Amino acid sequence: MALDVSAVGRTTEPRKFTYGFKDVVLYALGVGAKRDGELEFLYEKHGPKVLPTFAVIPSYPVAAELFRLAGGNYEGIVHLRQDVRLHVPLAPEGTLSTVGTVRGVYDMKRFAQAVFRTESYDEGGTLVATNDWGVLFRFDGGFGGEKPPSEPRMKIPDAPPTFECAEAIPNEQALLYRLTGDMNPLHADPEMAKSVGFDTPILHGLATFGYVGRAVVQHACGGDPTRLLSFGGQFRKPVVPGDVLRVTGYADGGRMLLRAAVDSKADEFVFSNSSAEIGPPR
Repeated sequence: MALDVSAVGRTTEPRKFTYGFKDVVLYALGVGAKRDGELEFLYEKHGPKVLPTFAVIPSYPVAAELFRLAGGNYEGIVHLRQDVRLHVPLAPEGTLSTVGTVRGVYDMKRFAQAVFRTESYDEGGTLVATNDWGVLFRFDGGFGGEKPPSEPRMKIPDAPPTFECAEAIPNEQALLYRLTGDMNPLHADPEMAKSVGFDTPILHGLATFGYVGRAVVQHACGGDPTRLLSFGGQFRKPVVPGDVLRVTGYADGGRMLLRAAVDSKADEFVFSNSSAEIGPPR
């Protein structure tokens, strides 16, 4: 099915997502949280604290509906970019209602691009989180549509990083992360991965997103997740379980500029053009 430009502006029905401490703990484990130094994210008697990037999880069913509205060849989908804004801190349990909107469908000649937005509200009607999703369609370009708007580039300062951290991605990490809701077999089935050009199953892009966001909470927010107001970036290369992911952050006024690479290919960034807005505790 071809991409449907007329889908721009269409909105999904609200989808409710009820979660508890097991869900936020599973998510924290899925993006690498450790017992030492991060127990508050893993143990209910210490909260648990909620990683801000957990805000993507209530949007999974809505994002799937947005893909259906936009059309296109699902086998050619590549996640380009994710941005999340926390309007209020995430509670350790609750019910969120999420709605999604097709914000744009663009022609890149050879490829195509779609932009979706999801908004999650608590039971009192307060907007909790906004997610913007940028998606590349590898097989759907050339339909004569509008070009995508240019994306601002984050210029890394010519100075030493404010922080740098490295973390090995366990071989089973994609199998763990998929239990948070993204069951794409690309991240579990070796034969499926080979059929689309990968030697082995790759880590979910949003798991990489969570790893980088977690590094920001640890090293730029003093472990306080309520200080991370917004975070986003562009996916450039896949991460493979077994890789060592290295995240660097550079202070730039009230925000942190970020990029990540794997140690085996340190000159190729897997996640870049990324920034995080840091605020006071909330």
